[in-house]
Amino acid sequence: MQISDVEAFVAISAASSLSRAARRLGVSAMTVSRRLASLEQELGVRLVHRTTRSLSLTPEGEVLLPHAKTILEADEIARAKLKANAGAASGLLRITAPTVFGQAVIMPLIPSLLADNPALQIDLTLSDSIVDIVGLGIDVAIRIATLRDSALVARPLAPNPRVICASPDYLARHGIPSYLDDLKNHPCIVLHGMPYWPFVHQGRDVAIRAEASFSANSVESVRTACKLGVGLAMLTYWDIRDELANGSLVLVELKDAVPEHLSIAAVLPTRQHVPSRVRIFLERLEHALKQGEEVSF
Repeated sequence: MQISDVEAFVAISAASSLSRAARRLGVSAMTVSRRLASLEQELGVRLVHRTTRSLSLTPEGEVLLPHAKTILEADEIARAKLKANAGAASGLLRITAPTVFGQAVIMPLIPSLLADNPALQIDLTLSDSIVDIVGLGIDVAIRIATLRDSALVARPLAPNPRVICASPDYLARHGIPSYLDDLKNHPCIVLHGMPYWPFVHQGRDVAIRAEASFSANSVESVRTACKLGVGLAMLTYWDIRDELANGSLVLVELKDAVPEHLSIAAVLPTRQHVPSRVRIFLERLEHALKQGEEVSF
């Protein structure tokens, strides 16, 4: 049953007149009549006796009336609760994010989010695979990639360029590459699924095959191997931000090429009726990312 149809029926029962019920609801008498007819058609019974002088409920209408009032009361209570919670984060917030980024950036946000929003619950899935957020009922996915056309809604949050990095010990032993061709003389640490490293060289996109001395299926493994001095690695800025700050990894900047530029983006199932819990989470995340950008890269 449509709430508007039930509302019209209850108004008619109280006013005993289509015109008075219409004035009470702020609509036309024809609209009230149509809503009543729609409800009667849906239920398959006549609810109101109509005469030229008055209206009265049928026995079926008398049976329906208390239930109709209960429906309207429940609707009013639900709307009031939703309105009261409109500015707060509540309910279950389901997030998915890349593993290293989630551990380094999202996890530190969780304690304050929960403390400031007692009615909020958070379910975080860390995975380097692209998951079906609609099928899995996920509210927001944090992705690090070149944004492409999609039926989903992508909201850019911060730049996240790819970078070449190495440990200070490795560079002391092997020297610092200065040009793209120099990479051929260095052992590289390669992430599975990315045997070619993407660059912009002389205004063109190019990809060179990394000479892998070690490969792994996770960003965490590549980062650890790089810190241990195994070779050069291509990761993203936010994967190694802390290591750059503490000096365990160093940026390697080439004179004739720059690595591919990526972005951190929030991917949502739809842009309509975004829950407060999602908006509040993204505000916290954007703030953390802006603070992190103060470290120059």
